[in-house]
Amino acid sequence: MPEINVTPLGAGQDVGRSCILVSIGGKNIMLDCGMHMGYNDDVDDELEIKAYYAGHVLGAAMVHIKVGSESVVYTVSVNKYAKSHISAWIDKCRPDILISESTYATTIRDSKRCRERDFLKKVHETIERGGKVLIPVFALGRAQELCILLETFWERMNLKAPIYFSTGLTEKANHYYKLFITWTNQKIRKTFVQRNMFEFKHIKAFDRSYADNPGPMVVFATPGMLHAGQSLQIFKKWAGNEKNMVIMPGYCVQGTIGHKILNGQRKLEMEGRATLDVKLQVEYMSFSAHADAKGIMQLIRMAEPRNMLLVHGEAVKMEFLKGKIEQEFSIDCYMPANGETATVTTNPSVPVDISLNLLKREMALGGPLPDPKKPRTMHGTLIMKENSLKLVSSEQALKELGLNEHQLRFTCRVQLQDPHSDPDTLHRIYTHLKSVLKGYTIQHLPDGTVMVESIVIKVSSSAEDTNAKVLLLSWSYQVKHRHCPCSRLSKLGQKHNRLKT
Repeated sequence: MPEINVTPLGAGQDVGRSCILVSIGGKNIMLDCGMHMGYNDDVDDELEIKAYYAGHVLGAAMVHIKVGSESVVYTVSVNKYAKSHISAWIDKCRPDILISESTYATTIRDSKRCRERDFLKKVHETIERGGKVLIPVFALGRAQELCILLETFWERMNLKAPIYFSTGLTEKANHYYKLFITWTNQKIRKTFVQRNMFEFKHIKAFDRSYADNPGPMVVFATPGMLHAGQSLQIFKKWAGNEKNMVIMPGYCVQGTIGHKILNGQRKLEMEGRATLDVKLQVEYMSFSAHADAKGIMQLIRMAEPRNMLLVHGEAVKMEFLKGKIEQEFSIDCYMPANGETATVTTNPSVPVDISLNLLKREMALGGPLPDPKKPRTMHGTLIMKENSLKLVSSEQALKELGLNEHQLRFTCRVQLQDPHSDPDTLHRIYTHLKSVLKGYTIQHLPDGTVMVESIVIKVSSSAEDTNAKVLLLSWSYQVKHRHCPCSRLSKLGQKHNRLKT
């Protein structure tokens, strides 16, 4: 039998922290997500979340999520070229994976100043010939940037044609820009001493009846892709007049009216099978709040991620950007489809304390000072004590753990042919080593051995053949010669003729 399940996750036999999970028709819906006023809800000690300006619209953020030594940076919409608010910025947090939008994955925009100049020129020309300009925008971000642009131009040129923005969300968004002026960029904050840039003199709220008024005007109307709402209603009224113009300032999804007219479609089938003839001029000028390919690459340079994952873009364009990222940064880049999972292997770091004595010893050897950005090999003994790891010298480790030192030596055998007696052969080896191993301490000891530093050499004859000599070599594990002593001394066997002369 079909059933509906309701599970209180908060406020169950309790007051406050309301959170209700409803399972209905195979769907899970969470209603409310509150907090309890009488208790502290502990985001835990390992989890850290830090927000950065994303530059997309006012208040847009990218987040750096860190759990232990693993981390992710997430930013769906980002813009480094914001005109009205603070641009995207992030420090070199080096996350395991950076998740970024790729809306304009194959686009590199021209200078924003050139686009602004062309935009003002097109608007001015249309107004001068008595036409109307429709600018479909979304309520937050792009609308405010273009409003500032036209407001400043109207002031400078002393233009009288009315400019309107649609009421509702755009009006509310403008109100929040006034309130949060400190979140805008430095240029706008400086003008705040004289006036708030969002207190527009030339731009007024739009009423539907204004669309039928004669004469030139400029209207910002939502939504931005001409697929519904007030922007589409105004477009229908103005589309038949070639004096008018529609300026599309951003991306249009396939299937929307905006996408169709940008692709040159001049006859549109509207609801009720009516056909709309498009005679007005259509312009595309990208003032998108999304970063272009150059902006996305700059974001990667700032954050220095170990892996990249692309979302919010078309598959073909994603594939192109994926290749550019992998080629330029030598990191893996993922672009999973909806329902697919991308898995990234991480290299968790384990914090280890290093004893001061060991650091002093390393510095005394003439090595560079420790640098967190440059890995460096250090020789020591890793001990775990009181749930913490510490790298110390072997002597200190023995002392702290109360252990005795054990000596470990390695041995090998080198064979050579020599007709002399064992003591004579050993003496000749001693003389030869003194001549070829300059700078080494070489001793011929009374016990019938030769020592090269800590390497011990003995000579014995084979029982079957007295001319066949066996060199026994022994060395401790601390020996740090560049070559193994066996490989060095085995050459004596190859050059045994020298010992016979």
